[in-house]
Amino acid sequence: MSDVYTRCRAAVTKAKDRGKKVTGLTIHGETFSLTFKDKPMPQRFAPWAYSKIKAFETCPKQFYHMRIAKTYTEPESDHLLYGNEFHKAAELYVPDKEDLPKKFDFARPVLDSLKALPGEKHCELKLGLTEDLEPCGFFDKNVWWRGVVDLLIIDGDRARVVDYKTGKSARYADKGQLELMAMATFKHYPQIKKVQGALLFVVANDMIREAYLQEAQTDLWSDWLKRYTAADKAVRANVFNPRPSGLCRQHCLVLECPHNGRS
Repeated sequence: MSDVYTRCRAAVTKAKDRGKKVTGLTIHGETFSLTFKDKPMPQRFAPWAYSKIKAFETCPKQFYHMRIAKTYTEPESDHLLYGNEFHKAAELYVPDKEDLPKKFDFARPVLDSLKALPGEKHCELKLGLTEDLEPCGFFDKNVWWRGVVDLLIIDGDRARVVDYKTGKSARYADKGQLELMAMATFKHYPQIKKVQGALLFVVANDMIREAYLQEAQTDLWSDWLKRYTAADKAVRANVFNPRPSGLCRQHCLVLECPHNGRS
């Protein structure tokens, strides 16, 4: 049986285990999409995260079908599985809970350099914020924003935020997620005056750095709040217009969209 059918069966089983009713299946070469019974519309965009707002801004219509109605599900790609595996390996290696698997030996030197840095280390740290930008638990009922920091190092009034990336190039690096993690760090650790952020591209052997100051929080949050408000208005109004791009015909799973080209 081909790999796509194996992954398809696994996705159907996973969906059923989560209580979803699968109503259709479409195979596109080496990828596939599942359709599900529609669910009631949410009343707001929150709780949100970097990936959620990026998905909305990429294409509101695709966001509706993938994230709200969930009539389609994105198949787990080999790249995604590899990334998840590396994150788990680093989570266990940095605090010396387990040795690094041989397949990730290439990243041992850079991870060792992180281990050697002074400060209190937190791996895969789940952070939450309320709508008033107050710190809260990741799963609290009043959580408004959520984020997971791959590695947070607290050293006095300084902190380091590291976001692991397993892509082959840092050319189109997006520092948005890094910025949000830095701002959440300021809220959860009010003694922190400066955050040194880094997108660590372990496969490409590259690092994108950015520094964030506590006094710049207001300006940084202003932009994110505008972006959140735009997404929240769309959800409340149930208006999700397509945003066509050159990726629609080859990569979008939403067959209902006129820009898909495969419907």
